[in-house]
Amino acid sequence: MAEANAWQRTLWVMAVVQCIMMMAFSSSGPFLALYVEQLGVKSPQAVDMWTGLIASANFLMSAVMSPVWGAVADRRGRKLMVMRATIAIALFTCGMGLCRNVWELLATRMLQGAFSGYSAAAVALVATLVPEEKLGFALGWLQSAAMIGSLTGPLVGGLVSDWVHSYRVVFFLTSGFACAAFFITWLCIREAFAPPREPIRRKPSLIEQFRAVRALRSVRAMFLVLFVAQFSVMSVQPVLPVFVKALTSHTGHLGTLAGSAFAITGLADLIASPFLGKRSDTLGYRRVLTICMTGAALCYLPQAWATSIWMFIAARFGLGLFVGGIIPTANALVGRSVPSAQRGQVYGFTSSATFLGSFAGPLLGGLGSAVFGIRWMLGFVCALYLLNMLWVRWQVVDPPRAPASNVAQETQGER
Repeated sequence: MAEANAWQRTLWVMAVVQCIMMMAFSSSGPFLALYVEQLGVKSPQAVDMWTGLIASANFLMSAVMSPVWGAVADRRGRKLMVMRATIAIALFTCGMGLCRNVWELLATRMLQGAFSGYSAAAVALVATLVPEEKLGFALGWLQSAAMIGSLTGPLVGGLVSDWVHSYRVVFFLTSGFACAAFFITWLCIREAFAPPREPIRRKPSLIEQFRAVRALRSVRAMFLVLFVAQFSVMSVQPVLPVFVKALTSHTGHLGTLAGSAFAITGLADLIASPFLGKRSDTLGYRRVLTICMTGAALCYLPQAWATSIWMFIAARFGLGLFVGGIIPTANALVGRSVPSAQRGQVYGFTSSATFLGSFAGPLLGGLGSAVFGIRWMLGFVCALYLLNMLWVRWQVVDPPRAPASNVAQETQGER
């Protein structure tokens, strides 16, 4: 009973840390373009260019470095990597508040992406400290906590910047949040990590890691699933405000309506993630992924055909209900498909897929919308989800059902 309570405590503590970190990541979103302008960029076109470059630089560097930090987590411990990532994020976020020009801001964002590696470490830590038959449930709650942070971060950042009339203060404040996450992890998480023996402990090259991951069929399949899912979501986000404007005559409330279209999807994601994550443990990961992909595809069709803002927002809510199950279910399947000692390395690669989707989605989505139109882009995303569903049906095989247990393979050192 004590061991069962221990993994549950680990899950809830990491959910709090996840919420704090996602809030810190997203808090600068509402004013990043304004901060770029404050740093000396005056032309509207140049502001747009720099804002897009600075926002995407973090994702690109995270995609490159996530496998490296994931492999280090397997050798040194996942808790240690979560602590290292929170401190790195705190330092570089503080550095953003001290920047004197956009070049320094770009460099700081790139360094933050290169040295953080938070997502892979957090998922690997939870996946190794909870029972295998509870992986979907646990990762669903972790995803829900991330969504809470992502929704509240822009609100907190916007309110604080308006209240103190300074964008720099928000960076300092979110740096403090990351420091708080460090201390919560340090004091409240117990991980009895045993380093691997020397032959295994030899640091593999990135090519060797990639070959090892490629040999695992389910992990290889989930890499593409996560990339396409994240690409699909992010590809239409930059142009959604323009589409909302075309659907409504209430231009005085355009910001509120566009914000609602974003937030309603996140709210539905928050609601659905724990439920679908838990269902994947019992119904099977392949079945839940199939349902989520198909449902997400069908929810993009009414968005493409929308004739009113309310029809569009309702379809966005439905989308969130299905998208909320994809990431926790995919991560749970990955966790069940590899030994506990290799989960950091593998989650590093799957995190790279998510970051690559976040990087490529806005770039190609904006280009596609400019060439073909937003409605055609929404239809294209619908087709992507259907293709992703067919890929799941073809490639994914559910692992054997885990026997009921009260502890994970690596248990906490708490007695």
